[in-house]
Amino acid sequence: MSFRETLNLSEGAVLLLGNEAIARGALEAGVDVATAYPGTPSSEILEALISVRDRVGFYADWCVNEKVAYEVAYAAAASGLRAIVAMKHVGLNVAAEPLMSSAYTGVNGALVVVTADDPSMWSSQNEQDNRIYGFHSYIPVFEPYDPAEAKDMVKYLFGFSGEFKHPVILRTTTRVSHARGPVTLAPIPKLGRERNIGRFNKEERYVLVPSIARRDKKELLRRWESIVKRVNNVPFNRIEGSGKLLVIASGVSYGYVKEAAERLGESVTILKVGTPYPIPRELVLRSLDESGANKVLVVEELEPLVELQVRSLVNEVGINVRVVGKELVGLPYEMTFTRAYRALAKALGKDVAEVGWSAQRKPQAPKLPPRPPAFCPGCPYRPFFYAFRKFLNRSGIDYIVTGDIGCYALGRNPPYKLQDIVIEMGGSIGTANGFSIGTPQVVFAVIGDSTFYHAGLPPLVNAVWHKLPIITVILDNEVTAMTGHQPSPASRLNGQYIPPENVVRGFGVNFVRVVDPFNVGEVENALKEAVAHVRTAGKPAVLIVRRKCALEALRALRRAGVAVPKFSVNKEKCVACGICYRVFACPAIRKGSDGKAVIDAALCSGCGVCADICPAKAIEPIAEAGSVRSLIDKYWR
Repeated sequence: MSFRETLNLSEGAVLLLGNEAIARGALEAGVDVATAYPGTPSSEILEALISVRDRVGFYADWCVNEKVAYEVAYAAAASGLRAIVAMKHVGLNVAAEPLMSSAYTGVNGALVVVTADDPSMWSSQNEQDNRIYGFHSYIPVFEPYDPAEAKDMVKYLFGFSGEFKHPVILRTTTRVSHARGPVTLAPIPKLGRERNIGRFNKEERYVLVPSIARRDKKELLRRWESIVKRVNNVPFNRIEGSGKLLVIASGVSYGYVKEAAERLGESVTILKVGTPYPIPRELVLRSLDESGANKVLVVEELEPLVELQVRSLVNEVGINVRVVGKELVGLPYEMTFTRAYRALAKALGKDVAEVGWSAQRKPQAPKLPPRPPAFCPGCPYRPFFYAFRKFLNRSGIDYIVTGDIGCYALGRNPPYKLQDIVIEMGGSIGTANGFSIGTPQVVFAVIGDSTFYHAGLPPLVNAVWHKLPIITVILDNEVTAMTGHQPSPASRLNGQYIPPENVVRGFGVNFVRVVDPFNVGEVENALKEAVAHVRTAGKPAVLIVRRKCALEALRALRRAGVAVPKFSVNKEKCVACGICYRVFACPAIRKGSDGKAVIDAALCSGCGVCADICPAKAIEPIAEAGSVRSLIDKYWR
């Protein structure tokens, strides 16, 4: 059942992805405005909401970055509407400034901020714990442990935020966002309604000049005192079981702890914490009193936020109880059943070697060959990096290639090895600025079209302003590919297309070239010209490398009912040079037993670049060559 089809249901249970459950909770709460910037593991929240916005009657759309998404949702909430904004954990760094200010001003409606953290860094450059943003900003943090609770919690949070006129943070993790579970549905208020319109009441608290911000801070602290008391009555905080060991577990850790206690056959008191900041102080004290515990085990992912609050509380009240946590659970990476099981066993004084979740209880996983990530067959980034590497090898120049966040980060892998630094969105151009000042090397910044609009504009303006000789390469595949093909300003949708070349020329960049990555020679020539320009003019140069994402091109072919053009290897012509499978490294081409190339028809996307680069001209289209080229030019454009 699709998410859109669930609109017809107002009761019963359906199987939903955690992110879909969050979206459903927002719908049941009567959301008015939903915004986001795509980022795994958060993307499906807004995708689900966009899929039903026409039938329900509310605003939902992608924004150019997380800061803008936050500001749009915040303004709606300040106008008395119910708003939700979603992003991955590192995205909240981009939105941190309005986040902090929104806590000072509060809102007039409701504002739910979803941060999808990524413990173990399955698709991220770090695993920061965004619960700490709650501590930093005086915004309460709620954390569900499964999709069902995520739905109920989001629905509850709109009311909680509206009660205090204060933003709230919902912190999920990958294992909640991307798990599927049964979710009990409730009615959605009035399908097909007219979109609600708010009104902004002009109040001084929204003008954060120092004199007003000082008054706002005092009001913020008064609201915070009420919130600290209120979390003791939140239904997602509760005491379960009985036993002399008190286990306090937050988020997904609660489920692991509960299962671990059952498998160990031990009776323990569990305080399930749905508000890791602030913790429910009264419930903590009550659970200590009712259990008579002389030891407390805190189980949570990543930083010891709950543990530190518990330690502070028992010290403040003067309770003689030992608090343990990270010394048994460990600090980095996501929580697992094994980690929770071993920590609980140790806290109970059991010999882990005897009771541990041992190897004989686990099925032995088959040893699979390693499968490193690679560009998709037909990806336009592959021929670009092939041409880029070829150019650098031939030119012999001393260079630095600064990279960015996107599919093209795979350019750091063999055989290209063309990303020397990758730190954050927009960081390619920003660090290129610094390298051009501090080193004599030729600096190339590689960035995607969506990332360019997200965070690449200011550093390129800086380079133009200061006349810095950097070469910026914008890889324009017309979609935000890495996170699931969401649109960006570079997407040709609804007449809102904003070509990057128009933007950079408007900045004052004089050297701008738009090249086709499927034309390797054209790319090499443009790179050569760009290097000459920055060396002679001492100013920035921009190359825009434009071809549609291969997955989008293949979808367009299927929608048109057109067969994907295929290529094969002429064994008589092939000289087993290995350029196609070793240097170009297309995953659809492999080395045969005789060293000659073999094309896997099931994987071949029909882009035809391999035929162009083959020195022996041994790769040939199966159909008539002219028709194949016309299909490539039509559907990859």
